[in-house]
Amino acid sequence: GGSVGVDLGVRTLAALSDGTTIANPRHMGKSLRRLARAQRTLSRREKGSNRWRKAGARVQRIHARIAAQRRDGLHKLTDMLTRAYRDISIEDLNVEGMVRNHRLARAVSDCGFAELRRQLAYKSARTGAAVHIVDRWYPSSKTCSNCGTVKAKLSLNERTYRCDACGLRIDRDLNAAINIMVAGSAPETLNARGGDARHDRREPAAQTPTKREPSSQNNGMRLGAGPGNEAMQTTTN
Repeated sequence: GGSVGVDLGVRTLAALSDGTTIANPRHMGKSLRRLARAQRTLSRREKGSNRWRKAGARVQRIHARIAAQRRDGLHKLTDMLTRAYRDISIEDLNVEGMVRNHRLARAVSDCGFAELRRQLAYKSARTGAAVHIVDRWYPSSKTCSNCGTVKAKLSLNERTYRCDACGLRIDRDLNAAINIMVAGSAPETLNARGGDARHDRREPAAQTPTKREPSSQNNGMRLGAGPGNEAMQTTTN
């Protein structure tokens, strides 16, 4: 297989740069009513009684079933990725920070982003696929995958990316997945903060950064997939 960029999200669990989308099964959301009913029953039982222990066991079984369904879905997704593609690029998501938002905490936890990354790590070692982690501060959603222009603002309810520079109209998740693929295949000359990267610290740095964050100025580095970014493409020996 070739290279692929994976954009993870809550609305759609995974959007691939080749146009494939993986729907979010939302296992916790589907079992939420049954779980709430079992927890109410547990709260009415006298603590320490036989009926209390039976009600507690029922709650545990529901939680175990949800976890098993989530693991099964992630195993199928990671198996497909590691077997079908040679280079897999994903974002370094700040899951700990995302769950601090009380409106998104349950939905983010139900996706299992950390488990997906763990499975990709050891399965890629088996199949020989390479997993590239893109820096979490890279604006994959705000960057145009055609010309590399970076938007200043992009609200979450805008599901279609519209570029004011080149006129591109593309699905938001697909645009982010393409940018992640390009960023993951770029030469590893810069570190996460945009500082000098060198293998031998005794030697002087080969490149001095002019910017620490991507910008829309002409002299800034662009990671779009369009023309003018040939330097970011991988070379084959």
